[in-house]
Amino acid sequence: MSAELMNPSVIMAIRSLELRARLIVDGFRTGLNRSNRHGFSVEFSEYRQYTRGDDPRFLDWKLFARSDRSYIRLFEDETNLRCNILLDISRSMTFQSLDWSKWNYASTLAASLAWLLNRQGDAVGLTLYDDHIREVIPARYRPGHFRRLLVTMERAAAGQLTDTAGALRDAAERLQKRGLVILISDLLSPADELQDSLRALRGCGHDVVVMQVLDPAEISLSFSEPLRFEDLETALQIHADPDSIRDDYIARITEHNQQLQRECEAAGAIYRQFRTDQPLELGLAEFLQARREFR
Repeated sequence: MSAELMNPSVIMAIRSLELRARLIVDGFRTGLNRSNRHGFSVEFSEYRQYTRGDDPRFLDWKLFARSDRSYIRLFEDETNLRCNILLDISRSMTFQSLDWSKWNYASTLAASLAWLLNRQGDAVGLTLYDDHIREVIPARYRPGHFRRLLVTMERAAAGQLTDTAGALRDAAERLQKRGLVILISDLLSPADELQDSLRALRGCGHDVVVMQVLDPAEISLSFSEPLRFEDLETALQIHADPDSIRDDYIARITEHNQQLQRECEAAGAIYRQFRTDQPLELGLAEFLQARREFR
């Protein structure tokens, strides 16, 4: 796949969320070297002799060639990864200065991560939230499950206000089995509300990756004339000249994002920020890097 095809403007022009996800993952995987590790969730531990009924996929053929004996590779964690994606559908996610919104980008990122995990046999679940939990699909790996995730994201309506801390608390109470939790949100709410909820998840044994999605205009306030700005969630409106407030705005949004990173790190979670003009395969690369950091 060419580098041009991975440009966000090309990917976002594709109407099918499933096709977007498949193109992103397939293009990304072509750049990866084959790994001798079975998935992201397991570490090689030792061998034992093959017995009838064992999965032949785990036969070590190189060892067989050397010794003429059949051995199975054992792993420290014999179960596949369980991943739950928490996806923000609040109204602020509909903002866009490009031809696509934060929601379009975030849902495509979530679908790509789900497809990547599904391809290797991992169980993936989905939680949609705004100021309440709107829909929960438990983590599963079975035929048709990935399609169910996509259909849910494709018909997700714009929500209202945001309560990310509440969604994280719900996940900590609801998710009984240890696994990976991926939060995808613009996180434009008080940063100090997150740490306790993140700590609750980490205390339950979950690895947590926080992915903040922002429109480039939200970072640089790249508007050239006086405008009326409206809060998409509260409908509060103000008139302002971007040139006169830009420096203060950039300082404030930068401090907010830095505090988010500090809160995540203090809770033992991994924080990554993405702009909607960045290639989506960057999210997959950052995900794999985060998995390595948890090991």
